Amino acid sequence: MKKTVKKAIFPIAGMGTRFLPLSKVVSKELIPLVDKPLIHYSVEEALLSGIKEIELVTRKNQKDVSAYFSSNPELEALLRERNKKEELEMVKNLNEISKLIKFTYSIQKKASGNVDAICQAKKFAGKDPVGVFFCDDVIYSNEIPGFQQLKEVYETCQRPVVALKRMPRDKLSKYGVVAVEKIANNVYKIRKVVEKPKGEPPSDLVILGRYIITPEVFERIEKDKSMRLNDYSISQVLGEMAEEGKVIYGYEIKGEWLECGDKNTWFKSFLTLLMAHPEFGPKAKEALKDIK
Repeated sequence: MKKTVKKAIFPIAGMGTRFLPLSKVVSKELIPLVDKPLIHYSVEEALLSGIKEIELVTRKNQKDVSAYFSSNPELEALLRERNKKEELEMVKNLNEISKLIKFTYSIQKKASGNVDAICQAKKFAGKDPVGVFFCDDVIYSNEIPGFQQLKEVYETCQRPVVALKRMPRDKLSKYGVVAVEKIANNVYKIRKVVEKPKGEPPSDLVILGRYIITPEVFERIEKDKSMRLNDYSISQVLGEMAEEGKVIYGYEIKGEWLECGDKNTWFKSFLTLLMAHPEFGPKAKEALKDIK
């Protein structure tokens, strides 16, 4: 019987050092991208893709993200009292998301890379396929949600699937680049992953922060304990599995990839989304005319 993906892991325990000093007191995932924090976009994408449960892997005492997705009756009462209908509606919409998705939490005690973070949610994943979302990658799509595109591939192949995007050759040295064999339109079998290639890259397809992993991925990590200790990325694990002959698929995502991994990429993504926003875009364009 073929399985589908109804669970997702959000590894958010990182210190967000590229966003200091703000990230000293605010989780990177709560940094705003126009009118919503980064994690809100990922949760909405997950919800629209049929995800029912999310495990947030946090660091110790990281409570701001859970507070964001928790109800606040005192705030709602204040907004109601002051007749702030639009703001109250925003809060209610956020509460609706929390009702539709079950949030659970696990703690990564030591900063040891995203493989270790993902493994904190192994019990949550169980024997099911599970999505992995990195919230500093936002997929802006007016059509099929980014993760739903991966799900459709998984439901056919029942193997791990990695999200891919084409990048200009002069920028490939910053990413995990894949060597691939084309299977169908936008679908590839991954042969290996080269992290930040210094020489000739194997293709112009890079990995972005959406994955579907299966129990065999956790089994592979368990066989090599160093993967959890040596700051391994999940891309490296899947690349090694591909080189060992395991079937790993890649899918070239349709939609715009808004990178928010550091201040420079975040600022560019902020402007891109701001200009496309139906309410704020026209206002921003008018405001820019007044700037000397």
